[in-house]
Amino acid sequence: MPSRQRAPRNGVTCPYCFEPVAPQRILFRCRGQAGRRQGCAPVLDEALAEYTGSTAGASLPPVFAASGRKGRAECPECGLATGNRACPECHNPLPSAYCDSPGRIVALVGAKNAGKSTYIAVLLHELMNRVGTELDASLVACDDRTIERYKRDFARPLLEERRLLPTTASAATGPREPLVYLLTRTRRGRFARPRNDSLALVLFDTAGEDLRSREVTDLHLRYLEAADAIVFLVDPLELPGARTGVRDAVAAPRGAGDDPDSEPLNIIARVTDALRQRHGTRPGEPLPVPVAVALTKIDVLRPGLLRQSALHRSRSGSGVLDLDDRDAVNEQVRALLHDWQAGQLDTYLGQQYADHALFGLSALGGVPDEGRVGAGGVRPYRAEDPLLWLLYRFGMLEGVRPGGG
Repeated sequence: MPSRQRAPRNGVTCPYCFEPVAPQRILFRCRGQAGRRQGCAPVLDEALAEYTGSTAGASLPPVFAASGRKGRAECPECGLATGNRACPECHNPLPSAYCDSPGRIVALVGAKNAGKSTYIAVLLHELMNRVGTELDASLVACDDRTIERYKRDFARPLLEERRLLPTTASAATGPREPLVYLLTRTRRGRFARPRNDSLALVLFDTAGEDLRSREVTDLHLRYLEAADAIVFLVDPLELPGARTGVRDAVAAPRGAGDDPDSEPLNIIARVTDALRQRHGTRPGEPLPVPVAVALTKIDVLRPGLLRQSALHRSRSGSGVLDLDDRDAVNEQVRALLHDWQAGQLDTYLGQQYADHALFGLSALGGVPDEGRVGAGGVRPYRAEDPLLWLLYRFGMLEGVRPGGG
């Protein structure tokens, strides 16, 4: 598979098919007919139908090419002005907020039992509420499809009905919709006027079975080559050494240890291969993509940790990244991996990536009970840590050392 290129200068990467798109290639879609408005009639969009694998919902007003220097263009057929932009490859919509702000694609990767869908649901809810307030930030969906998918597949079942989410369906069953958001922070300097910084955030998760072979990875996970950052979720209960102290507290994940293709190190190695194809790095040369590796379900392990462990502390919640706390958590998780005879995971990351960080978190905050959230409800613990670190790496969040180090 040829190496894919980054989006050209001032261009974007389509958040659906992940093709780099130069500004002059972005298409516009006619606004169409509505009420007394005499726009173009819907026609079958074959490119969109091919992407979705269905003609359902693919009959839309036509797309057309135009310069669109101000984000608007007139339809050559009906003459109506439109600001609806579309990808020239798959004809999916390119939300205006996404086109006009620096876009960052964050790929979420993990084995089947790592809890990716649950993590996405909780992370977005935290950014929309508690963490958003802390950061003086808003998180707004860039398109109606994101709004509908978040409500239908994440928020309603987990947060309202308190049902555990099913495992992510394989990409082989059809293209999966990404979640596209605009994160806007108000930055307040001591003397300067407040300013708003925006970042388009694309979250895309993978099913565990999509990572079972390099062939499937090449076919279904092209987005890895467009990712600006990777978040690896690792279920510590998949690591034999971690299960020793919690054997009676929680059941092992179904099939844990039976499938070498689902082991965290093997999955990370396959993702690393895909990233090297895009970047064209030589063997032994570290990859420039920042990587966050998070142990999930840390609530099960916390009782066995020393009280002074960094994983017993909550963040300060001061709207900045506490670098002393970040270092302490990183070293604690590293020590745990080595204690569990999983130190090669940390060693491999250090060899392959120029910048990686280790985290411990819990999306639910407690052990679920027969397919439902525990009696205490959803009580996330440090679920936002990986994203805050990435925002710091992207220049969207300040880092401080309270201890003066």
